[in-house]
Amino acid sequence: MTAQDPIFDLLVVGGGTAGIVGAKTAARFGARTVLVEQDRTGGDCLWTGCVPSKTLLSAAEHAKTTRALTGERPDFALVRKRIFAAISTIEPIDSHQSIEESGAAVIQGVLSFSAPGVAQVGGRTIRFRQALIATGGAPSGLEIPGLNASVTVTSETIWELERLPARLTIIGGGPIACELGQAFARLGSEVTMIVRSGILVKEVPEAAGLVRAALEADGVRFLENSAVYGATAADHGTRLRLDNGDELDADVVLLAAGRSPRTAGLGLDRLGVELDETGRIVTDARMGTSNPRIWAAGDVTTNPDFTHLAGVHASVAASNAVLGLSRQVAGTVPRVTFTSPEVAAVGITVADPGLKHRARTVWHEHIDRAVTDDATAGFTRLIVAKRGKILGGTIVGPRAGESLAELALAVQHGLTTSDIAGTTHAYPTYADGVWNAAVADVRANLEAPLMRRAIGVLVRVRRFWLDRPARQRSAR
Repeated sequence: MTAQDPIFDLLVVGGGTAGIVGAKTAARFGARTVLVEQDRTGGDCLWTGCVPSKTLLSAAEHAKTTRALTGERPDFALVRKRIFAAISTIEPIDSHQSIEESGAAVIQGVLSFSAPGVAQVGGRTIRFRQALIATGGAPSGLEIPGLNASVTVTSETIWELERLPARLTIIGGGPIACELGQAFARLGSEVTMIVRSGILVKEVPEAAGLVRAALEADGVRFLENSAVYGATAADHGTRLRLDNGDELDADVVLLAAGRSPRTAGLGLDRLGVELDETGRIVTDARMGTSNPRIWAAGDVTTNPDFTHLAGVHASVAASNAVLGLSRQVAGTVPRVTFTSPEVAAVGITVADPGLKHRARTVWHEHIDRAVTDDATAGFTRLIVAKRGKILGGTIVGPRAGESLAELALAVQHGLTTSDIAGTTHAYPTYADGVWNAAVADVRANLEAPLMRRAIGVLVRVRRFWLDRPARQRSAR
């Protein structure tokens, strides 16, 4: 540290989505900002998460169609080439240069806090007024006796596979497991998923059931209510031993049973930053921590692990930090599992009769766009409160994530089913599901006894008024 080295207004730790958004936000406000990243900027989303996985899903869908039409099997080398091309195309947006162009400095290295307002990166001392922790998360490890690391991959390392595994076993049943399981099955792997209690447990049962049926149709085998307790070496892979006594051979084992925060080694205890029992940083609605000068956003916090949420939370945190504001994060958090069909949900997804909630469901066999696409295995469900206020819902089907945008907006702004029903929607689209469910709710309200009597009175009054000239003429 020299006399010329600045004291930074905001130190951002981590160069993933949250860190990049936070650093750029602060720098554009004119704050003296530095971002420290130990590896490469872009984070999980760019290198091992959103971008490669969605590219893989697209390639797998294309492969399924091609195989159905021509019988040709996909070339895994070309699939990998497409994935890396997508990463290369998007990478400049998250690059050092892009961050520096916003006005923030970028330092590569491993950071550790040594005291309040002081951090070490390599042999360099960095002084700061406030900090934003955005170090993200990593796949959780599983201790399985006898399982050789050479045959295991995670959502971070699966992209290093140079050959399509003939037998892929996945331990886990969440969104990552389902997406990758379906993709590799469509590419030609023999996929088995081992899950303790079912897939997509956060979604309503009907949604999880539709996804399971779709994955089974693609060749995925499910072993539910099962767990792996040991493994031994086998030809070209490993032999897994299950708790029910069964054995299963696999060439590659994908560990997809959750994620853990990257907080170890940061020295957060020296700053008085509170962590929960899993090591995640506890934040308030302003994205502040127990230390008023330390903020946090992204997968390192107790909030859901979504890229879109990380970016929004980092923007709020950086704005509050450098401007002294008290902005709070929005409570509306949409989520999408990008299987085929997609599952998208927001807000409350199960009606509570005790609170007089009601569910309005439209099955996609009644959605014209789904009929034309021969993709009717899905539904749209709204959860509605008294007076038609939309509380949330679930959509299952093609492009469900896009259709969810309208529903998320409705929840965020307290819109009603009348607001949706009274808005002209383009036809035919999958968004008709939200509109039709809203129309169904409005119609049901109109058919309630009290409302029907009121409407009947209005009809009779109107009839009387329109017939008045005829009555006056006959009287003359």
